[in-house]
Amino acid sequence: MHVTGTASRRPPRAGGLATARAPDVGWGRVPSARRAGRRLLAPVLLGAAGAAAVALVAVVDPERPGHYPVCPTYALTGLYCPGCGGLRAVHAVAHGDLGLALQRNPLVVVALPLAIWAYLAWVRGLALGRPLRWLPPRALTWGAALLVAVWAVLRNVPACAVLAP
Repeated sequence: MHVTGTASRRPPRAGGLATARAPDVGWGRVPSARRAGRRLLAPVLLGAAGAAAVALVAVVDPERPGHYPVCPTYALTGLYCPGCGGLRAVHAVAHGDLGLALQRNPLVVVALPLAIWAYLAWVRGLALGRPLRWLPPRALTWGAALLVAVWAVLRNVPACAVLAP
């Protein structure tokens, strides 16, 4: 008896269970331009939005009051959040002043190359038809969260006033 579309014609594996066929995408095949273009639409739009945001911050100086809204955490609590000074740091990086950027928010300066690397890895994976599937180890995730929390506390301690934006 033959029923189409309900079962695989492959014999069961050693474990005794039949498995579905593995997808062909990305393993030796060059993806078609249309499929690659469709896959790259989201990263291209995100990259364009990011580039436009950096260009805006580069042109409109965040040091001058009135151009950007105040940090909501600072406005509500009077405390600096881990991202406070981030716009000023991006502005300084865009103008090539790494020293000033590190004074404004070193956490953002360190995170920028990591974010760019992750973006490029994502685009490369999609372009090759092999989406990036990486989950960081739990210790790395907790370590990064702890680093951000310690950074948020230290920059609000009077003895560490040099860390304030």
